[in-house]
Amino acid sequence: MRLREWNQVKLTSQKRKDRASDSEEIGVEGGRMDFLRSLFSRTLGLSPGEKVLDELTLDGVARYILSGKCKNIICMVGAGISTSAGIPDFRSPGTGLYANLQKYNLPYPEAIFQIDYFKIHPEPFFALARELYPGQFKPTVCHYFMRMLKDKGLLTRSFSQNIDTLERVAGLEGEDLIEAHGTFHTSHCVSFLCRKEYSMDWMKNKIFSEDIPKCDSCGSLVKPDIVFFGENLPDRFFTSMKMDFPRCDLLIIMGTSLQVQPFASLSEFGMGLIGFGGGMDFDSDKAYRDVAHLSTCDDGCMALAELLGWKEELEQMVKREHALIDSRDVKKKDEANQNSKSTGAEAGKTDKTA
Repeated sequence: MRLREWNQVKLTSQKRKDRASDSEEIGVEGGRMDFLRSLFSRTLGLSPGEKVLDELTLDGVARYILSGKCKNIICMVGAGISTSAGIPDFRSPGTGLYANLQKYNLPYPEAIFQIDYFKIHPEPFFALARELYPGQFKPTVCHYFMRMLKDKGLLTRSFSQNIDTLERVAGLEGEDLIEAHGTFHTSHCVSFLCRKEYSMDWMKNKIFSEDIPKCDSCGSLVKPDIVFFGENLPDRFFTSMKMDFPRCDLLIIMGTSLQVQPFASLSEFGMGLIGFGGGMDFDSDKAYRDVAHLSTCDDGCMALAELLGWKEELEQMVKREHALIDSRDVKKKDEANQNSKSTGAEAGKTDKTA
């Protein structure tokens, strides 16, 4: 099987390492060499590794989780986990974001996320941001499955390529989440001499009033803290990568084709993949730990939840959380309508007085 499907769930299991000894060994030169020697050996297929799944199926993964031996789960997720929420992915032919940007008259689709292009022509990005701005979509089954892993004490971290903040809406907090491609949660002035920070509410007001956000200190553009082409990934991406992956018991990859670097290299860093190409091994004679479940991300999560005995709990969580979001939206609309009526009434009084 090739890694060509967006809406698939891929899982890989690993032998759990002791955290304390990990830190002690990697902290000294000899330990570093042992770690690298082991990593390269597994990467080149020179060591078969330890088989921890009794079967290379979703059932085998579920039994591993329920065994109590799987204590540190990492999720790697991309745009495919948000498509059922109504947010397009990037590269799907015909329906992906890049295939539907003609109206912005870009020199090429990726230019909308190029930092140099943005500094000269910010209008296309902010027009797109109005369409896709966080707060207009609900988290999916997949997002709440990760929340359930957190609630059960199994989630070490979720590494996300997404900028839609739906992981946060679903209940993952700062320590649970590495937003590898940044977030709309905060914004900064693009000037290196200024870098003033702005809140999500400030940016939202600017975007929906169709104003190009400018810094009130220096007049430069203000950009949400999402990572454009030509910018570095957040420091936490690299520090967490080095800390989390060596102790990972199970890696769940959902909704990403693993085409974009350096995010795609995470799977190689932690998993010691067989073969020089760094691809997962699902069905060769050497296969011992990689499982592919081909379905939509939501269906895959629900299938795994059912095998774990969590299906009803997950369904109830999705229903409850979506109802809370709907109730908050209704409250906001009522408050907005009330403010509008109050403003109209005040204007009427002023007219009569005049």
